[in-house]
Amino acid sequence: MNARDAHFVRPLAAALSAAALVTLGSCNGTACFGMDSCGGGTGPLPSVGVSGTAATGRALAGAVVSFGCADGSASTTSDSGGRYNVTFNASLPCILAASSGGTTLHSVMFAGGTFNTTPQTELMLVYLAAQLGTTVSGLVAGLPNNTRFQQALSNGTNVLAAQSAVVTNLQQRYAVTLAQPSFLTTPFVVGQPGVDSDLDALAKAGAIDSNGMPDAAAVSMMTQAGSTHPL
Repeated sequence: MNARDAHFVRPLAAALSAAALVTLGSCNGTACFGMDSCGGGTGPLPSVGVSGTAATGRALAGAVVSFGCADGSASTTSDSGGRYNVTFNASLPCILAASSGGTTLHSVMFAGGTFNTTPQTELMLVYLAAQLGTTVSGLVAGLPNNTRFQQALSNGTNVLAAQSAVVTNLQQRYAVTLAQPSFLTTPFVVGQPGVDSDLDALAKAGAIDSNGMPDAAAVSMMTQAGSTHPL
């Protein structure tokens, strides 16, 4: 190496050594090459198990039940009684969608366990969406990337308050007395008293239409109620 080369190489080597020390310090002593940051990634998503029943007063048999979560997704098919049971990897919360024929109903899960999908849970999502200044479709589409949506739906207190709001408004508007106010997480069998008999009563009162979807008036009522109680 001649003197001219040494003049340029030695300062360059010193600069690279200093940069290496900075990198090692920021990585807690671990050298990182060709990486934007140090660390081994986020690791696998946690396992979560969920079961429930998709029904409108009748079972949504053979419905495709999909789960769109803060991170991760899954799908399964309900049995002849509308029941579903699946374990998958995801970060909660998740929004459920049960589709059969022309009927698509939504629900939400903030933990593992029983979470049903019915016209009442659809109205609960309508209420929560209005609280967040959006629609059910906007909530579904935005959940994976919107931390505000994720935080709101992962909070069981928010979700159960929305459940109570649905019960209160339905009873007042349609003059019915619901036997099972905890419709989201209570296991039930189609044709038996409880959640399913409540669905039958709501259908007779006009809150659920012939397709098993919440009536437009019920949707409007829960939208207005949610928008007056923003999260």
